[in-house]
Amino acid sequence: MNSRVLLVSTALACASFAGFVQASDNSSTQAVPSYHYGMPLHVGKVLALTEPTTMDCEVITATMKYIDEQSGKPAEVAYRKLSDACSYQN
Repeated sequence: MNSRVLLVSTALACASFAGFVQASDNSSTQAVPSYHYGMPLHVGKVLALTEPTTMDCEVITATMKYIDEQSGKPAEVAYRKLSDACSYQN
């Protein structure tokens, strides 16, 4: 009986420690905000437009990096669009 209690309490302690580590993870990977209709964008200068390459005509998620004209700081937004392959297919 004691070994069972010890095993369960050890398992619970490990699980709570793993949850604590995940909750306190302050990594620099932040989610890029997605564009929604009517969202105000104050684009001063576009720095980069990126999208995944695909041979199929499909809807993809592209990103735009730009300089915000109000704050002067770089910003990034994700948006949905048709892939460039759609321009070459009939």
